[in-house]
Amino acid sequence: MFSWDKPGDRVAIVQMNAELRHAQLELLSAQCATDRLRLRFSAEDIARHAQRDILRRAMSSANALHDYYQYIAQHISQPDSLTNGDCALNEGRIGDIIAKLAQYLQEQREQFKPTGEPLSADHRQLLFPYFSPHLLEKVRAVTLRGRRVSNPPFFAEAWSAGFTNLPDLVHMPALSFGDVIVFHEQISNRALFHVLVHTVQIEVLGLQRYSELFVRAFLRTRSYVTVPLEAHAFTLETKFAGEPAQTFSVEERVRLWASQGRYEH
Repeated sequence: MFSWDKPGDRVAIVQMNAELRHAQLELLSAQCATDRLRLRFSAEDIARHAQRDILRRAMSSANALHDYYQYIAQHISQPDSLTNGDCALNEGRIGDIIAKLAQYLQEQREQFKPTGEPLSADHRQLLFPYFSPHLLEKVRAVTLRGRRVSNPPFFAEAWSAGFTNLPDLVHMPALSFGDVIVFHEQISNRALFHVLVHTVQIEVLGLQRYSELFVRAFLRTRSYVTVPLEAHAFTLETKFAGEPAQTFSVEERVRLWASQGRYEH
């Protein structure tokens, strides 16, 4: 059994959580696709007219996933940690959390920027079709060795208030603090792309608005992976990794979502 106290296990734990995040994204996509089916077609029509082999494989996959995660749930010592209690907050308290998040992001940027380095020529060439040359030139990257970015101080208060699904920054492969991006141990192409999407979001929306959208969406969805800012970054990252021949402008995609209000819902 892994232990965070064992240095050799830490890399495996980080990799496990990274793969779990990717699995959650794929499951979210499958859930959205299933919801589209559910809203348009009745269960009776699907059962009667669906192509049998496709329907059978879909049901088999869904059942296997349910059994697997149910088995994991049986091994969790504190089942309540998977759910949230009554976490209602008034508007003043929400505003305070938004301000604290924006302050934290700004403080981390100022802390890490002096040691940041420009992106390598190889990384700029790889990402040029997706991000503006100006952004790729000004971004500074920091790779941490033997240490990790700490969670914000206000997370402890949030956890005690019942917000158990907050992102654990210690286990994330990379983090964006605007034009300063920080990596744990190493830079991978997917992690780099993902954090740069957040960099663009912060540039387009502004730090305060970005913080507000993240906090309000988290309070609404109770899970950071379903926050639209995060879901969009995961979606674009998956498209980047899975369809390398189909390039696109991340800034255009972000501005489109912003103009359509999709980060608000």
